[in-house]
Amino acid sequence: MGLFIYDNVDPPIHIEDRTLWHLKTVILTKLRRGESFSVSWVHPDDEGYTTVWLHPTIPLRFVFDSAKQPELNRQWLMELNGSTVEHGGIVLTPEQLLPVD
Repeated sequence: MGLFIYDNVDPPIHIEDRTLWHLKTVILTKLRRGESFSVSWVHPDDEGYTTVWLHPTIPLRFVFDSAKQPELNRQWLMELNGSTVEHGGIVLTPEQLLPVD
């Protein structure tokens, strides 16, 4: 379980490592472009919803339990990135596995 630390807010946000690697990739791409946007997700217990506003000037850290980056799912990266157009921000969704031919 990794940590998403935004603006040094305590407690940090706990996100599963594989999901956090994907989120990091999309977020850093957008921030490098100077874009501001939101990131939203449903709480694991399905009893709440959080949205945070990301801006290039606000401190952000990603802390992973494992130093080894998994192979990233390009389809999921595109879905996360595309949600900024459709929903006005990244909406964190479960990874969808591609069907095996």
